[in-house]
Amino acid sequence: MLDYEAEAAHYDRTRGGVPRAEAAAEAVLRLVPPGARTLLDLACGTGLVTERLVRPGLRVYGADAAHAMVRVAAGRAPGRAVRADARRLPLPDASLDAVAAVWLLHLVPFATDIVAEAARVLRPGGVLVVTVDKDAAHDVGSDVDAILRPHRSAGAASDRVDLITASAAAHGLHPGPGTRFTGHGQGSTPRDTVRKLRAGYFASWFTGDPAATETLAAALAALPDQDRRRPDPRYRLASFVRRG
Repeated sequence: MLDYEAEAAHYDRTRGGVPRAEAAAEAVLRLVPPGARTLLDLACGTGLVTERLVRPGLRVYGADAAHAMVRVAAGRAPGRAVRADARRLPLPDASLDAVAAVWLLHLVPFATDIVAEAARVLRPGGVLVVTVDKDAAHDVGSDVDAILRPHRSAGAASDRVDLITASAAAHGLHPGPGTRFTGHGQGSTPRDTVRKLRAGYFASWFTGDPAATETLAAALAALPDQDRRRPDPRYRLASFVRRG
């Protein structure tokens, strides 16, 4: 897992910036009920998405476990960003109308604990909105993906939709509508994929040894247009509703 204390300084620049954040925020708001008055953006990072979750009558808060991320987010959501563990939120039961967790569950081995905590703080009728199957979204059918696909495995993914759906049901959350949005600026290039492969970025789905890594790296390095971005991923958002 990346060091998000260090990542804060350049996170937005390397993650698609404003276009990606706007697409994410618009998609989240599509799944938040019109009558919602409070929303918590879990793992809000620098607050780039948080500050775009704007709707009349909706009060939005951000929470992140990394000090550096919260410091940046506090500038974008003054008085509404807090450092907190997503598994132990400093909130009473049934206190929120919506919880959003965008690009979080795939990062941690305790995704089901986050779902349980979100269920605890949601009011009846409240909704949890989460990205699921994030790694799968990065397979866009490109020449890069043709090389990587035989080595991809979703078995270890902590944000698999079946796992999250089962965990949600165990805590009184029932499936609601879903949607997708574009991860602007996240299309892969062969050269950058080699760098990430060697740096261990793909540990959630690639468990090859160093020899396998170098075999894949050589195949990727032989592709044309080494610095041309392939199509952007289309991320999947799922929602789960707290029944009364």
